[in-house]
Amino acid sequence: MRLCALSVDLDEIGCYSAIHGQAPLEGEAAHAIYRRAVPRFERLFGDLAVPATFFVIGQDVGAATPDNAVALRRLAAAGHELGNHTLSHLYDLTRRDRATLRHEIVAGGERIAEATGATVVGFRAPGYTVTDAVFEVLEEAGYRYDASVFPCPAYFGAKALAIGAYAARARLGRGAPSHSVVDDPRVLRAPADPYRVGRPYWTRGDGLVELPIGVTRGARLPFIGTSVALAGERGADLLARQMIGRPLVSLELHGIDLADAAEDGLEALRPHQPDLRKSAAEKEAAIRAAIARLHAAGYRFVTLADAASRFGAR
Repeated sequence: MRLCALSVDLDEIGCYSAIHGQAPLEGEAAHAIYRRAVPRFERLFGDLAVPATFFVIGQDVGAATPDNAVALRRLAAAGHELGNHTLSHLYDLTRRDRATLRHEIVAGGERIAEATGATVVGFRAPGYTVTDAVFEVLEEAGYRYDASVFPCPAYFGAKALAIGAYAARARLGRGAPSHSVVDDPRVLRAPADPYRVGRPYWTRGDGLVELPIGVTRGARLPFIGTSVALAGERGADLLARQMIGRPLVSLELHGIDLADAAEDGLEALRPHQPDLRKSAAEKEAAIRAAIARLHAAGYRFVTLADAASRFGAR
C-alpha cells in the first residue's frame, strides 16, 4: 500500500508576524492566505485531481470573516477534508494549563464544524508541538487521528537556533522574541511512518493514530512545503524520490507556500520569511514536481482521514 496525503495549514499572515517578532500587517495583506493563497491551492489540486486536508484555525471562520467559511465549504464540497488547527493557534499551547489546552482543541473543532458543516476528525498542533496531555484531550474529544509529530533533526535544530536568535536580539532591544517554542527533543525518536501512540507519545502503543509530518528515508530531511518550494523543481523531485518506499508520504504545506510577496502585499515579511523570496508560480512548479514524482511511483492520493482509517485498523 502506497498512499500520499497532501495537507495545508491555513495559518493566516498574523501567525508569521508572531513567529518573527514583527508587528502584524494590516489591510488586505493581513488576509492574504484565505483571499489569495487558498484559491491558488484550490486551482492546483483541482487541476491535479487530488484531494487534500486543510487544517483550519477556528478563529478565522468567525463572524468577522464570513468569506473564509464560504471558501472552506467550497473546498469540502470538492472532496477535501477540513481538520482542526486549534481555536487561536497559540504557539505555546503545550505550556498552557489543561483547561486552556482543552478549550483550544474542543472549541476550535466546534467552531470549524459550525461554520462549514464539515465533520472534523483530525488535528494538527501549532508548530507541530504536542504532549501526552494533547493526546489525552484528543481521545476524550473523539478525534480519530493526529498529524503533528515531526521527527526531523534538521528542522528541530533550525527552529531552536531561530528562536534563540530572536530572543538574543530582543534582549538587545532589537525587536521582540518569537512566540514559537520547541518540542521535547525526544520527539526525534518517534517513528517516521504511521503508528498508534503510546506514553510517551513518541513511542508506539495502542492510543490515537499518529500520521507524522514527512521526513525522507535515511537522513530524515524535512519533506514539507518550505523545503520543497525552496529546493526548486529539480530539488523537489529529488526530495520526493527520497520519500519513495514509505507506506504513507505526508506532504505538509502551509498557505504561505502559495503566497506571493509582490502580488499579495507581503514585502515587509520577505526578509524574515525565506519562502516569500520566491514567487507563487515558482513555488507551485516545485510542488507540482514533487507530486508528479510520487504519482509516477504509484502513490495514491488520499485525505489524512482516509489514511488514518487504513493505517489505524486494529
